[in-house]
Parts: sequence; structure tokens; C-alpha cells
Amino acid sequence: MQVRVVRAAGFSGKTGVPGDKSISHRALLFSALAEGTCRVENLSPGGDVRSTAECLRRLGVEMRALEDGVIEIHGRGLHALRPPSGLLDCGNSGTTMRLLSGVIAGAGVGGTLDGDESLRGRPMKRVLQPLRWMGAQAEGARNPKGDELAPLVFKPGVALTGRSHDLAIASAQVKSCLLLAGLYAEGETTVREPEPSRDHTERMFRAFGVPLHFAADGAVTVSPPRSPLRAPEQLTVPGDPSSAAFWIGAALLVPGAELEVEGVDVNPTRTGFLRVLQRMGAGLEIIPTGERAGDPTATIRVRGGARLRGTDVLAGEVPSLLDEVPILAIVASQAHGVTRLEGAGELRVKESDRLAQLTKGLRAMGVPVEERPDGFLIEGPHALKAADIDAARDHRIAMSFAIAGLVAEGETRVEGAEWADISYPGFFRLLSQMSGGAVQTG
Repeated sequence: MQVRVVRAAGFSGKTGVPGDKSISHRALLFSALAEGTCRVENLSPGGDVRSTAECLRRLGVEMRALEDGVIEIHGRGLHALRPPSGLLDCGNSGTTMRLLSGVIAGAGVGGTLDGDESLRGRPMKRVLQPLRWMGAQAEGARNPKGDELAPLVFKPGVALTGRSHDLAIASAQVKSCLLLAGLYAEGETTVREPEPSRDHTERMFRAFGVPLHFAADGAVTVSPPRSPLRAPEQLTVPGDPSSAAFWIGAALLVPGAELEVEGVDVNPTRTGFLRVLQRMGAGLEIIPTGERAGDPTATIRVRGGARLRGTDVLAGEVPSLLDEVPILAIVASQAHGVTRLEGAGELRVKESDRLAQLTKGLRAMGVPVEERPDGFLIEGPHALKAADIDAARDHRIAMSFAIAGLVAEGETRVEGAEWADISYPGFFRLLSQMSGGAVQTG
């Protein structure tokens, strides 16, 4: 699908955002591993979360969609998953594949995890190697460089032993995989990261009654629970801050824009984007609105027109804004001065090589970008000119360059816009409404 975007005369509205994708994956997984029935509300409607749900069904978990965004999960308990009925298809979702790897290895049910062409290109040795150290018998396909990729094959009936893991790169997905495997392993499983990553798994552990130990250096330790996991009767997923970032970015760029985004997750491990924007001089107001699923939420008000300043985004900040880097790059192109990003090499192994795709797209729109191995340097502001953009099968690239088109001269065309449905079905329809018809699909 192609979307066509012209310069917007205005941008305004009040909106919520889909349920947080990261929390939605974990709500499904933990409810499946618990005993009891859990009603999950505001579940992310994206394709990635549907992949997790379908994989769990193949492991014998019963779930029933009650209405849009509401699902009822009947947990099987930690030790009652059944061998999968066929291939576990993770679609485009790296979160599904990595988190389920910990569960499949720990539960000992065996199975093959596979995905689409894009997911088959993403590195999986980072989960397979530590799982094998715990005793799992698992192998991935190997490319000529020796990287392990999907499909991943796990042998059944293998017991795990708890280990201490020191991750070279902070990764919530790898951390979560190993902590989930630790629910089944004999002894303690400890994960230590160089910088803090998202802590949704740790919060979900507590919500389901699993004790964790946190060390002064940030390491987290789990042991097999002595009693069954108990599902809460209801979990309401907060709004996805990574989805909210696109609306915030648009409102900052379009002159005179006014925007409210309601119910957004403002967990401190997810607000790096907001902190960087505030440092850049953005007109943001963050109004606390309570908690959902153990995470704080807020309404975010944005006024466009503020003079933005370039800033340095250091490696220690990256885990808290990794998914927001594409829209941050678009915003940086309109800021005064230099914006430098470092420590984001992980972006090269997402749905696309996002650093390469951002560089290519921004250069096509007239912005000189210095691409670096783990980041970029952008000096602004630069007037954007329309360009033809290939989304490269990446939802965040598609949405980010559509936002760029709102302030570009001419008609920007984004090819592959359908990939936005991975995380945000209906995004372009809503973008058209809020921009006064500046976006057309066809």
C-alpha cells in the first residue's frame, strides 16, 4: 500500500493510542503460564501481538476474544503446556520469538519457532547461546557468517539449570527470555545488563506473584516459584508510548499544532524520548493519570512551534527510547544545531537496518546525515522536500516518514505503508483526520 502525504496546514486533536505492545505480549504470556482466568483489556491490536496469541493457542492455551481489544485467557499453569500442534509462527515479531524461546526451553515441550522473511534475518544467537548454557538443546539456521537465525528448533524433555548471565548489550527481550526460562530452571537465574532496559517483565512477575531479587548493580534474580502463578482477574494495558511518539513528533513539527494523547504509559524505562524532547526545548506537559497493569500513565499535551535545539543522545539513554529513534531523527532534522546519537547499533537488526533506512530517507528529503556504526549526526534545521520512501517492511520507518511528509514541500509517497499494521492498525486514517486530510492512501 502507498500513502501520499502533503504539507499539513494544521494538526490538532485528542486521542488515545493502542495498548502497549511490549506489555500486551507479556500479559498474554504470563496469563497463559498462570492458573486462573485473566481478562486483558486494551490489548494491542497489532500483528505482532496476534502472533504471540496464536503461538500460545498452539501450545494448548485457551483464549477468547470478547470484543475489540479485550481477550479472556484461561491459564494452563507453568507445567501444563502441551507440545505445539505444528510450527510456532512468530510472523514479524522478534519479541514473540525471543520470549517464547525462554518458555519453550524451560517447559521442555520442544518445538520449532519460525517467522517471515524479515524475522528470519534477525540475530537469535543472543538467546540461544545463554539458553544452551542453561542446558537447552536448541539450534538455529546458520548463515555464511555463522550467525544463528530462525527457524529455531528446541528438543523436548530437557531440564535447565539456573545460571548468571552478563549481557553485552542491554536488551529487554533477551533479559525476559532468560528470566522466563529461570521459572523452570533448577536454582537461581540472574541477568545483569550494562544499562537498564524496559522492566515490564519484572513488573509482570510481581503482578503474578513471582518473587524477584534486585541487586545494587541492577542485576535481577529469579528462582522457580514454590506455588503456582496466579492470574489477576483483570489487566488493563496502558497506551503504547512508542505509538504516542508519532503524534508527539507530528505536533512538534507542524506550526500551531495542539494535541492531547491520553492514557500513555510513562514507565521511567520508556520515557527517554520525552526526556530528550524536553531537553531540546519541546512544549510538552505530562499530566499523571494513575496506573494500569502496574505502570504509571499520563496525558501528554503538546504545542507546536517551539524552537527546538539539537542535543547529544548518549548510549545509556538508548534503551529507554530505542523504538522512538526513527521519529526522533525526523524531529532532529528540524532542530537548530547538531543532534548526535550513539550506542544504537541494535537498530541495525530490527525489522530493517533502521540507521541505514533513516539515513537514506532523510538524505532523499534533503537532510545531510552522517551515518555512524551505532548512530548518526544530524545538523538542522533543513527544509524538507518531498521524496519517494520505501518502508523496507518496517512499521516505524513507514510511520516516521509519513510524519516527515507533513512538513515537506511537495507530495511524499511512502511505499509499503501496510507494515504499520504490525503495531498500529488504522494509523494512516487517524493521521489524515488529525492533519486535515494531508494524508491519502491508495
